[in-house]
Amino acid sequence: MSTTTEAVQLIDPRQAYARPPFSKQQPIEMPGTTGEMNPTPDHGEETYRGSGKLKGLSALITGADSGIGRAIAICYAREGADVVINYLSESEDARETCALVEQAGSKAITIEGDLREESVCESLIKKTVDGLGKIDILVNNAAYQETRETIDDMSTELFDRIFKTNVYATFWLCRAALDHLPPGGSIINTVSIQGYNPSPQLLPYATSKSALLGMTKALAKLAMEKGIRVNAVAPGPVWTPLIPGSMPKAAFEKFGEGTLFERPAQPIELAPLYVWLASPEASYVTAEVFGATGGKSPV
Repeated sequence: MSTTTEAVQLIDPRQAYARPPFSKQQPIEMPGTTGEMNPTPDHGEETYRGSGKLKGLSALITGADSGIGRAIAICYAREGADVVINYLSESEDARETCALVEQAGSKAITIEGDLREESVCESLIKKTVDGLGKIDILVNNAAYQETRETIDDMSTELFDRIFKTNVYATFWLCRAALDHLPPGGSIINTVSIQGYNPSPQLLPYATSKSALLGMTKALAKLAMEKGIRVNAVAPGPVWTPLIPGSMPKAAFEKFGEGTLFERPAQPIELAPLYVWLASPEASYVTAEVFGATGGKSPV
């Protein structure tokens, strides 16, 4: 028995999405919003089609208001999962992501909170369980970065903010979630090519992502005692509000030109990895890091 479907249309990946220079993009104030991006990032709003891979599951995604997090939320919802959308302060973006999840027929809950506070992280897990009835998937995606030209410009306050957001929050969330995730549940961390091939201007951020690599692999061994898988995705350059919000204009105008594609990724190009890692189809995968770096570095 065969099913008639439209033929797949191949496209040159070098030309699939916007390419630098991004001369129309202006600097934005962190954390930034999707509406300030030019060109607008592609989160799969018009293209992603689900097939029930996560039907009936519940997911918490940090930093889900925009960028990679929004793309993951859209894909998870279209695969049948209910989603908690955590965000820092970008309420407009969070509402838009919420609407996209609900349009897919899934339940969406938005929860604002600064993940630098341990109590906020613990509360976020509890609110997810209370709001969705359970938690099956935790995606630690929220992150913070700033560029500095010299180490003298990298203050202790900046280092602390980056580590609290990127490393401490991931630890607190994982520790709390492990009391609720079922066997077969999944934790997925967003790391970075910076954890392998660091840029000097991003020293604190790169160091935090290296720490997350180690955390992912160590936690996987502990979590498997409960039948829970822990993996990570390591993006290269991705076009999100974090970029013009944390880099000088001369840098983000050329953002992504050093990849083999000579362009940055769009968020939707990474999100399907998170779908697969959360699904039962990845049942033999844990303690792994999957790169989506544009050919810049093997992971």
